[in-house]
Amino acid sequence: MKLLLINPKFPESFWSYKWGLENFAPGKRTLNPPLGLATLAGMCPDDWDIEIVDENIQTVPLKPDADIVGICGMGVQFERQKELLGFYRRKGFFVIAGGSYASLCPEEYETLADCVVAGEAEYIWPQFCRDFEAGSPKHLYHETEVVSLEDSPVPRFDLLDLDKYRAVSLQFSRGCPFRCEFCDIIVMFGRKPRTKPLDLVRRELDALRQLGIRSVFFVDDNLIGNKPLAKELMRFLTDYQREHDYQFNFGTEASLNLAYDDELMELFGEANFRWVFIGIESPDEGSLRETKKMQNTGQDILASVRRIYSHGIDVLAGFIVGFDNDTTKTFDLQYEFIKRSGIQSAMIGLLTAIPKTPLYDRLKKEGRLIADGRQVADNSKLRTNVIPKGMTYAEMIDGYRTLHYRLFSDRGIADRIKNKFRYLDRAAGGGKYGFRDIIDGLKRFLTRALAPGGISRAFHFVRSIPLGKPRMIPALVEDWVIGLSMRDYMDRQFVQEFQEDTKKVRFYVDKVKLAFRHRRHKGAIGVSYREVKNAAAAVSFSMKGWLERDSFRSVTQHAEHLLDNTRSSITLHIEEFHDAQLQQLARLLKQLSKHGDRIHIRMDEASRRIIAIDSSIFNLVLQSD
Repeated sequence: MKLLLINPKFPESFWSYKWGLENFAPGKRTLNPPLGLATLAGMCPDDWDIEIVDENIQTVPLKPDADIVGICGMGVQFERQKELLGFYRRKGFFVIAGGSYASLCPEEYETLADCVVAGEAEYIWPQFCRDFEAGSPKHLYHETEVVSLEDSPVPRFDLLDLDKYRAVSLQFSRGCPFRCEFCDIIVMFGRKPRTKPLDLVRRELDALRQLGIRSVFFVDDNLIGNKPLAKELMRFLTDYQREHDYQFNFGTEASLNLAYDDELMELFGEANFRWVFIGIESPDEGSLRETKKMQNTGQDILASVRRIYSHGIDVLAGFIVGFDNDTTKTFDLQYEFIKRSGIQSAMIGLLTAIPKTPLYDRLKKEGRLIADGRQVADNSKLRTNVIPKGMTYAEMIDGYRTLHYRLFSDRGIADRIKNKFRYLDRAAGGGKYGFRDIIDGLKRFLTRALAPGGISRAFHFVRSIPLGKPRMIPALVEDWVIGLSMRDYMDRQFVQEFQEDTKKVRFYVDKVKLAFRHRRHKGAIGVSYREVKNAAAAVSFSMKGWLERDSFRSVTQHAEHLLDNTRSSITLHIEEFHDAQLQQLARLLKQLSKHGDRIHIRMDEASRRIIAIDSSIFNLVLQSD
């Protein structure tokens, strides 16, 4: 059997760090590989031929050699997952839907796929494989029992292009003992953490070590959900690191009670955990109690963060605004806490109600859910599906935008770095930076980050330098890159008013229409635009039939001007194309590739057969013609 597994492209968000990867991580396309698909591949029969395509780093094949096409997806990937499922199903492939969102809401896939795999796959996937080989696959495989992670295989890392990722993912445990109202983890994995045997962890680390991997992210939703077992893991990792000359630096997610276990923090440092992501959510105890985040109450959260810093571990954190207890004053409260804590990678989201969670059920009963037909899974956009209680929706959106601009100004970035470095001191294991790496990184930082910010940014950078801690310079640069990456995302996505931008688009499209008037009469080139409420305008260029070389040059110039000077997106409609024009089209796409995330490409079936579009760079539309 030939199995193609696809991880759909993620929409850009704060989690993408797009600007930082493009400018400071040569060769890296995204943060983490699809661990779930690699694990699933390890469950397949030995004689199956398996291919994994991650659309975040490579294009999806339009004519794959496969018997089965399996497409995973988180909630934020649902729209693209749905599009891919439809495309391959229309092509006659047997398509399977899986992933975290299919596990949470399998009913949404009933008409989208030939088969749905919902829940942990260790037992139900081998059953599907047997059924498919026997010619009798079921429509739904839904795991409802407890899965022992002893039965989980070593992921097929060999099927992934690991050099394209910033860090490689591993998993030690599933489940979390806490009861946060907004979280879907306990809905899917339960409240009793289950862990892998250490021998299996060793085998996974061995596989990554042989592949030359250095950065590893334990994707557990709470690595210390079972503290005694977490300590056993840390001791094992410390021994493994010493045995192999500290090849790995680790990061993970954990709960804030890490700060009050000195032994556990010491063990984290000895194993060379460089950072930990913590769901802080709010410094307001009333909001924490409301959402049942009791593990963060009854303690000084700021002191807890600083205690973790003191063990050489950086803190990344998640924050939420929009709880019933929150008011317009909450934004100042969040700002002051984040500034004083020094947390640079502060992922602040609007409260979002995920289906099947207690929050969703409660707000649905109260009539406080907004249903507008869109998937609201990414809580770092200027919208949510929750009607707030302590402020108006507009006040919440405006306060959310303003909070980000305060935090990610040059001053805000520098203030947090200074506050963090008073307490953070890199300890055990150290950062493995060579002298050349440091020099090259500083050169890129000076030309791509400092210089564009002018004198003001240079001033704030200089005042953020920890003069008594020169070994912290790489961490200083990393924090500036993180802050500026998030600022870049905000500048493009958090536009306060689109009216002026739309006026510019309207004016320029009229000029383009005039420039193309002769070709428009022939039907070869068309230009139009569509205004979108509270969003950037959408511009369309249609290209049909035979086009001269100067036509391609003109389309390229006008599209570049629009993309450079407005926030509009562009759709290229390509019809009745000729293979003799491929070289000209390739030049056009190369010129526009730096804006690929804002470019949608639609082609008729005939053109798709002769034109190869990299869907990891551009948004290749695969809906029916």
